[in-house]
Amino acid sequence: MKIQYDTRKKLAERIFLIEILKGLALTLKRLFTKSVTVQYPKERKKLFPGFRGRHALIRDPNTQATKCVACMRCATVCPSRCISIRFSVDKKTRARKVNSYEIDALRCIFCGYCEEVCPVNAVVLTEEYEYSDYTRDPFHFDMDRLLKNWDEFLDKNKVDQDKYRNPFLRPRGLSLGDLPAGKRIDVPEEWTYEGQVIWKDGKAVSAKEAASE
Repeated sequence: MKIQYDTRKKLAERIFLIEILKGLALTLKRLFTKSVTVQYPKERKKLFPGFRGRHALIRDPNTQATKCVACMRCATVCPSRCISIRFSVDKKTRARKVNSYEIDALRCIFCGYCEEVCPVNAVVLTEEYEYSDYTRDPFHFDMDRLLKNWDEFLDKNKVDQDKYRNPFLRPRGLSLGDLPAGKRIDVPEEWTYEGQVIWKDGKAVSAKEAASE
């Protein structure tokens, strides 16, 4: 195959500096365009619901201890095996008591499976992302540290625990009857199963509308 170049076009571009003018035009366009750079830390981007940041254990408002019931679902589902739980069983009631709950945050891939599968909404990946250190040890969270992470998150962001909602605490796509009691919390309509948008007959409708038809 023979390739031919239009030498006249190349000559015209050289004479009139077409490529340089294109570059200058692009530079001028960007000069008067609104900047997309966020001037951190003075400016902070608004985080979307479901952002997965620092791990925490949610306190039980009645006992002020962890809400964890040691069901082991989070440790079982974790793909990176970064969760370690030890528990004891009461001989009379057969209830489980959490003795230790540890998360190695450096191994975590922040998938959110742990908080999604937790039946009592005990573990959460908060919207806190400003945490760093010079050694590995501070990223190995024990139960006391995880509870403290929750307290710090509430205090720093002025969050009311009773009103805090996270999409992983109420998985989307499941009806209320398919959720364990601990996950049957009030959430915005678009987070519920009925509020999910599906495609039917060539148009987007809510699952609630589709079920009623």
